[in-house]
Amino acid sequence: MGNGDPSLFPSVFELDMRTGLGDLIPSVLPEHRNDGTAVHMCIYTHRCRLVKSTGILHTTRLNPMPKIMHIITRLDMGGSAQNTLLTCRELAMGYETLLVHGLGRESGMTAAEVQAVEARKQAAQKRGVVFIRVSSLVRRISPLRDLAAFCALLWHIRRQRPDIVHTHTSKAGILGRLAARLAGVPHIVHTPHGHVFYGHFGRLASALFLALERRFSRFTEKTVALTPSERQDYIDLGVGGSENTLTIHSGVDLGAFGAGNLDAAAGKASLGLNPTRRLVGFAGWLLPIKGPMHLLNAMPSVWEDHPEVALVFVGKGAMEAELKQKADRLGLNGRVKFLGWRDDLHAIMPLFDVFVLPSLNEGMGRVLVEAMAAGRPIVASRVGGIPDLVRHGETGLLVAPRDEIELADSISLILSNPDKAERMGAMGRLKCREFDLCAMVSKLDALYRSLLAAPAPLPSAAPVSGAASSPLPAPPAGCEDSCLPPG
Repeated sequence: MGNGDPSLFPSVFELDMRTGLGDLIPSVLPEHRNDGTAVHMCIYTHRCRLVKSTGILHTTRLNPMPKIMHIITRLDMGGSAQNTLLTCRELAMGYETLLVHGLGRESGMTAAEVQAVEARKQAAQKRGVVFIRVSSLVRRISPLRDLAAFCALLWHIRRQRPDIVHTHTSKAGILGRLAARLAGVPHIVHTPHGHVFYGHFGRLASALFLALERRFSRFTEKTVALTPSERQDYIDLGVGGSENTLTIHSGVDLGAFGAGNLDAAAGKASLGLNPTRRLVGFAGWLLPIKGPMHLLNAMPSVWEDHPEVALVFVGKGAMEAELKQKADRLGLNGRVKFLGWRDDLHAIMPLFDVFVLPSLNEGMGRVLVEAMAAGRPIVASRVGGIPDLVRHGETGLLVAPRDEIELADSISLILSNPDKAERMGAMGRLKCREFDLCAMVSKLDALYRSLLAAPAPLPSAAPVSGAASSPLPAPPAGCEDSCLPPG
């Protein structure tokens, strides 16, 4: 590479922003060829071609793709952030895709989590996703930061001029939709990733978010719920109408959960667990909304009938110290294991004899799909979208939230009936295919095309079939590298 002067190529730097090439300017690099001609090469070559004219290279668009801007408050290892990253990565083959996000400092990510997020971002960037950071975009209510974030979003939207703005989660949804509305974006889509109308905040804050969602729904062309139950909540609460509120599940990449033979004893030993113990497992944020304390409180009753069982928490959060302190007070150190955040849940989940999610509110619960993909029977709360995933008596057992007695009884029932547990796990393997990543991508692609009135929608992901006891099959055709062929 040489050190060519960009000023020698005004045609590259004076492009109309509507061409979509303005965001590519920082990625245009000068290269000197043997004939002395300075050539500007565009990193995103799958979107551009280079034409030599009178000694100067002009960048032009080949088959211009619709531009979609996604907006989310933070990129961390949480379900909504990972789902949004997967969405952008897969759809970038057919749409010019931008992802605007905050810094994610509120998540308190460990070095390992940061590394995992960066790896996923790099995978998306290789597909062509452009990331835009807005440092003032935070989850908590902060008037000054919120105003700064709104102004930044408005500036980026006006600069990029997307065809669709798709916002994710409540805070980004409010600021992003308002900015998109003022900027005159043709189409606005919002995915709450589970509502916050109860369980997350106090009564006043919850009422405020409900009032805002009702008002903002007036200029939201489509609201995407993760489950039919969540969709019905929006309709009943006046947040969306039946015609503009649809259900598109959160897609899960199931490939890692069906491969290889399980050596349970070796796997448990590698985690510092007694290989002979049976395991009750939890995976997720250690926050009140996920109900981990209710699970810990329920376990003494389980241990009366099953003293050989250990409880394993995978995840981190504000309640981690409190949970550890209570385990210490009860003398449960040998029976309770805290693994912290892990990036290898696909290897840990099959070690559990039963998976438990005692949430107080849950939009969908992606981890339940992962548990089913691993063939694990489930005990979960009968709240939010969970009943749309877990079929009571078939793939698991549903209990009332906060009911620690019923929770303990249900865990013990599964542990006492290994044949029933095996049947539930087998049914879960079948059920989980409804929530495959490619199925979600196909539905989102159809939604975007309907909004843009584009012809010839792409074919839906092929249905998956096979014996319940078999490993998950290879992904449908076209999904090996991407769920969406190049647009």
